[in-house]
Amino acid sequence: MWKPSNDRKKNSQMHRFMYAMAKKYDFNPSYKSLHHWSITKPNRFWSELVHSNQVIYSGSLSPVYRDLKFNAYTWFKNTKLNFAENLLKHRDSKQTAINFIHERGLQNKITYAQLYTSTAGLAHALKPFIKKGQVLACYMPNIPETTIAMLATSALGAVFTSTSCDFGSSSVIDRFEQSKPKVLITVCSYTYGGKTFDQSDKIIAITKKVKSIKKVIIVDYLNEAPSILRIKNAILWDDFCSVQQKLSFKRLPFNAPLFIMYSSGTTGKPKCIVHSVGGTLLQHIKELGLHTDVNERKKIFYFTTCGWMMWNWLNSSLFFGAEIISYEGSPAYPSIKHFMKMIDREKINIFGTSPKFLKSLENENIQFNSSFKSLETILSTGAPLHPEQFDYVYKNIKKNVQLSSISGGTDIIGCFMLGNPLLSVKRGQLQCLGLGMNVACYNEKGKEVFNTEGELICKKSFPSRPIYFLNDANQNKINNAYFNKFRQVWHHGDYISISKIGNVKVFGRSDATLNPGGVRIGSAEIYRQCESLKYISDSVCIAYQNKTDIDIILFVILKKNKTLTNEMTNEIKQTIKNGTSPRHIPKNIFAVNAIPYTRSGKKMELLVSQIINHKTLDDTNAVANPQSLDLYKSIANQIKI
Repeated sequence: MWKPSNDRKKNSQMHRFMYAMAKKYDFNPSYKSLHHWSITKPNRFWSELVHSNQVIYSGSLSPVYRDLKFNAYTWFKNTKLNFAENLLKHRDSKQTAINFIHERGLQNKITYAQLYTSTAGLAHALKPFIKKGQVLACYMPNIPETTIAMLATSALGAVFTSTSCDFGSSSVIDRFEQSKPKVLITVCSYTYGGKTFDQSDKIIAITKKVKSIKKVIIVDYLNEAPSILRIKNAILWDDFCSVQQKLSFKRLPFNAPLFIMYSSGTTGKPKCIVHSVGGTLLQHIKELGLHTDVNERKKIFYFTTCGWMMWNWLNSSLFFGAEIISYEGSPAYPSIKHFMKMIDREKINIFGTSPKFLKSLENENIQFNSSFKSLETILSTGAPLHPEQFDYVYKNIKKNVQLSSISGGTDIIGCFMLGNPLLSVKRGQLQCLGLGMNVACYNEKGKEVFNTEGELICKKSFPSRPIYFLNDANQNKINNAYFNKFRQVWHHGDYISISKIGNVKVFGRSDATLNPGGVRIGSAEIYRQCESLKYISDSVCIAYQNKTDIDIILFVILKKNKTLTNEMTNEIKQTIKNGTSPRHIPKNIFAVNAIPYTRSGKKMELLVSQIINHKTLDDTNAVANPQSLDLYKSIANQIKI
């Protein structure tokens, strides 16, 4: 659907790196050869990545690793570095680092020099309250102060964790009670979709319950002059931060903790996933620099909250001196069309979104009066991008654009499959496996298969694997999450297929995989057929355990003024059968008015499955639209096992 021009190839960082490595290590300069070299000679690949990108470190890069199994985290044991020092290496530049845009029309541009000074001021003020290895938590919107807090925390050698303002207090408590932050940075209110949400009661509840919090810093980013008298140990950001011109960076071992990330928490308290300083930095340098071609001339945007790993990923673009467009608010306010005008207005080169957002554009039949001249790359993640959505992008948004569906997760704070400025875009497929990631597709017996649906596994270790989980002294949690299903390899929990030449298709989470009659089916196959029917705007399907087998149950959202009829039901089933197989046909189809999603655009199939199968839910605060769950509970009571 798209091929890069020769100029685009030759000017890319991937091209330069590939030819330099091919010459030095005597292999054919093709991406296939480069990837093979990167997974068979990982010590050379990862150390060359450090050198070619001029990563700031001390000590020795040798040994790169002790072994490549997943028994322990064994990367770069003699290397020390600081995450913030590397992200702020352009500290003297007057170029824009963060271009902050708010749904209300507020805008603020911060240069690299200003970002450095602001980070220095916060870090200096934080010194009495947080030490090396201790945790600072942000309960924040996606505003520059959140990035400044992350950089200041990292500069001090402390650990950063964050969640977004739309999370309820119980969900935040479940996370922060485990990570035990000493400092909390938050806001008294935020806006979304034109509405203002007061956070005061939630902050009070959190600080009462999370006993480790000794200092609360309030950011008044909406200029509301909030009263903080009710919040214990609270101070306004402007009163707390000092004026400081010099920032010292504490270099830590490569495997020191940097970020605490959280699993979704739909089946109990969220698991606390700890990522390393060095592993995070190297993975993001590889993904942003080589696979996404971010550099000091690029402007990159990704719609995200600070509760999703794409926020951490986006901020690592600072390493390259790029301009980050940081957006806070709803992309539908005041309208999706208005939101998309931001691409031209800010001259965005790399636009990051989700299949859900692209589907919203399609459903609303928005016509763009723009060629999006600056736009070079569209990134999409959070769910599989269906082949028809590739058609939509190239027909309705831009013909000459690299559409890269990328896939990975919080677990690795990065991607297994990515875009590539050297390769063409094929309809419905991810462009390539990431460098240094020895990914394969396994069947249920643990045998590698091609062009067949199976489990995403990674055969060898990689630097951005978690260093550990919190509260997991015997490593039961981390082993159950990744290493118990298949021996000595990483089991990611995605259902995929890989071709012999390395193209990848993703079919959804394998824990939500449908298994009627013992035949494994990816939910994305059913969604693709549903989207071909003009009266369906969205759908979710789940596996229902009856007395003897699995039934597929399909829920559909119909477009305005449509009612589900017997004729529609029959047509849906026939369309699914014709496009897939008889085993894909749902047993029942229900019309619903909403489907649960996270704010980052992930369809919460597992949550619907738990409701329909009468399983207990401990936490639904990760759901962006929790009111959507009531109808599923009602339907679950109608279904008889």
